[in-house]
Amino acid sequence: MDRLALRDFDAVIAVARRASFRQAAIDLGMSTTALSHTVARIETEFGVRLFNRTTRSVALTDAGRIFVDRLGPSLEDVREAIEIVRERRATPTGTLRINAPPFAARSPVFTELILAYARRYPDMHVDLVTEGQLRDIVAEGFDLGVRVASLVPSDMIALSLGEAQRFAVVASPAYLAGLPHPLVPTDLVGHACIRVRLPDGSLYRWHFAKGGDTAQVEVSGPMTFDDLPLSLAAVQSGAGIGFFFEQDVIKDIEDGMLVRLLEDWTPPFPGLCLYYPGRRHPSAGLSAFLSLAREMTKRS
Repeated sequence: MDRLALRDFDAVIAVARRASFRQAAIDLGMSTTALSHTVARIETEFGVRLFNRTTRSVALTDAGRIFVDRLGPSLEDVREAIEIVRERRATPTGTLRINAPPFAARSPVFTELILAYARRYPDMHVDLVTEGQLRDIVAEGFDLGVRVASLVPSDMIALSLGEAQRFAVVASPAYLAGLPHPLVPTDLVGHACIRVRLPDGSLYRWHFAKGGDTAQVEVSGPMTFDDLPLSLAAVQSGAGIGFFFEQDVIKDIEDGMLVRLLEDWTPPFPGLCLYYPGRRHPSAGLSAFLSLAREMTKRS
C-alpha cells in the first residue's frame, strides 16, 4: 500500500468514469498501456480485481464499485486540502481543465483570456477540450466549462465574458450572381444551402428573429457537413449559402469575399459564460482564472 500514490487512485477513478481505458488515458495525459499497468499494479496490491475487461467493454466489479464509491469523496477531500495549501503560494501551479464548444474556443475574448492566463501564470498548464457535445463537467473531471448563457446548468455558477454572439448568413458573389437575394428567411427555400449536422446526428434548423417574429428554416442543398472549415470552403467556392457564427466569417465579409444576407434577421443574443460548480474552496488555478476573467471583462 505504501507504494501507491494519489495519481494511482486518480487512474482508477478515471477508468470508472469513462468506462474506457483509452478515453481515461487521454484525460490523464498518459498512454493506454501505462494506465493499464497502473490499474493492474493496484489490483495486485489489493489482491482483488477492480474491473472486468473484455475487448469491447470495461465495467467495475462489485469490489471495484465499493472502492470507487468510497474513494471518490475521500479524493475530493484530499484535493481540497492540497489546493487550500497551494493557495498560499504566490503563483498557482497545476493543471486547469476546460471544456468548450469549438466556436467558443475560437471566440476572440476567450482566446485572449487563455493567452493572458498562460502569460501571467507560467506554472499552470491549461488543458482545453473542444467538442460539440454538452458535457457534465463535474462527472468528467473538468474545472470549468464555457457555454452560451442560455445553456449553463442551473446548479452552476456562471460568469459572463461580456461579449454577445451573433449568426451570419453568407454567400459568395459568384453564387449570388444573377440570383435574387433572400429578403426573408423563407426565401432560403429556393436556394442551395450548406447544411450543418449537429453532434447528435440531427440536422440544424437555421434560427432567425426580427422584432417579435421568429423563424426556423429547414434548408436544403447539395452538401451537409459537421466541420466548419469544409462548410466555409464550400460557401467560398460558390456552392451555396452558409450559416455561421459572425466571428468566423466577419473578415471574409469585410474583404468582400462573402456577402452578408438577412442581417436584420440575425440579432445578437446573450454571449458566452464561464461556468463552474460552487465548491467551497476552488483551486488556486481556477480562482486565478476567474479573477483574470473578471478583470478583463471590466476593461472591455
